Amino acid sequence: MINTALLEGDDDLELADRLKQGRERILVELRKAIVGQEAVVEQLLLSLFVGGNSLILGVPGLAKTLLVHSLAQVLNLKFSRIQFTPDLMPSDITGTDIIQEDPATGRRQMVFAPGPIFANIILADEINRTPPKTQSALLEAMQEHRVTIQGRTYQLDEPFFVFATQNPIELEGTYPLPEAQLDRFMFEIVIEHPPEGDEMEVVRSTTSNRVPSFEHALTGDDIVAFQQLVRRVPVSDTVLRYALAVVRATRPSKNGISLPFIQEWVSYGASVRAAQYLTLGGKARALMDGRSHVEFDDVRALAHPVLRHRILTNFHAESERVTTDQIIDQLLATVQPPKSGMS
Repeated sequence: MINTALLEGDDDLELADRLKQGRERILVELRKAIVGQEAVVEQLLLSLFVGGNSLILGVPGLAKTLLVHSLAQVLNLKFSRIQFTPDLMPSDITGTDIIQEDPATGRRQMVFAPGPIFANIILADEINRTPPKTQSALLEAMQEHRVTIQGRTYQLDEPFFVFATQNPIELEGTYPLPEAQLDRFMFEIVIEHPPEGDEMEVVRSTTSNRVPSFEHALTGDDIVAFQQLVRRVPVSDTVLRYALAVVRATRPSKNGISLPFIQEWVSYGASVRAAQYLTLGGKARALMDGRSHVEFDDVRALAHPVLRHRILTNFHAESERVTTDQIIDQLLATVQPPKSGMS
């Protein structure tokens, strides 16, 4: 039984148990198609339970598309894959008005034809291969869960998620995502090559006739209910202060009073959204772990996926080959949690 003493009401207790059990059922189903990658799957589920969008980085062949598509199948949600190319237009994503003739009257009228954005789980494949004008077509959908076309606003069905992929090694012909759009992604999830044993199992399973058959672990209504529950999980002021201290420490100051390595290597630090996602992600992680409150370890565990795409390094860092992950490691070693209060 989950320890939910700090949650309010029997309904929340039952919902918290369902979330934890639902997580286990999703993991069982995903393992039919995905080998290993436990940290990646956990971050994907945290995005799911928080209601956030995530950016997935990995070289070709690491099952980025398979992972997101399999998750949609397990949850029985409408899935839409958009291949981003240089000639993709905003209307190719959102939809557009078309002239349609009424067979009964013969009269022509403008009718809205929804685009692929009208789904529950959107895979924006190689999002950096399309120009900024088309990339920006996702901004309103990601933030407001709606799209505006020809002055009319259309609400998107809940739950709604955007999972965007990028190939980190092939940069020719790409358009870097603007910081405003990067900031709307809860996580930057990095997929690495699996260990030898896992890679052997991938080769074995993908070269056989085995086709995984998924059972539906949860419904869309369950996911929406879990997202609301996550926001009701209590968090102490000391944990909030720690999350905010970590985020604020990423920002170089004009008067040079920030941390020396931040001042030396960072052009721009993380926005307040980083602290919000550290807190929300910590709440979801606590529930998935059977706890009713957020701990300092939750903040530390999520610092890399939350911060790595929000820290903009400068020329000095690039010349010294300092990565954002290394900066975050040093940041976590420097910024210590408060000593008093509940963790």
